Amino acid sequence: MQGKHLYEYAVVRLVPKVEREEFMNVGLILFSKRVGFIKMLYEVDKEKLKVFSPDTDLDEVYSNLEAFEKICLGVEDGGAIARLDVPERFRWLTAMKSSCIQTSRPHPGFSDDLEKTTRLLFEELVL
Repeated sequence: MQGKHLYEYAVVRLVPKVEREEFMNVGLILFSKRVGFIKMLYEVDKEKLKVFSPDTDLDEVYSNLEAFEKICLGVEDGGAIARLDVPERFRWLTAMKSSCIQTSRPHPGFSDDLEKTTRLLFEELVL
């Protein structure tokens, strides 16, 4: 992937109690339409989550994040949404939701290296 690529990214948020609207950043999705790139990285800080929301079911959180990742990657067992093309999957993943896994609004940028940019944004905004 040579040259500058226009991309969009969204931060993946864990919202343990949707009614409270409090969240913890747990992942990042980066997408570039021109080259058909989409990638999701996630990591849950278990110690931080214990303090933030001690009664949250960690297995359920990981199950939901894995479902998001399957849709992102377009894998066969990701369901109907995973069979959509890359831009449609990104738009679905970043649509407003009232569930325990949500995303920020998408933000744009330019990158020479989408893999590196994904990792840098993940480190800056999630870790």
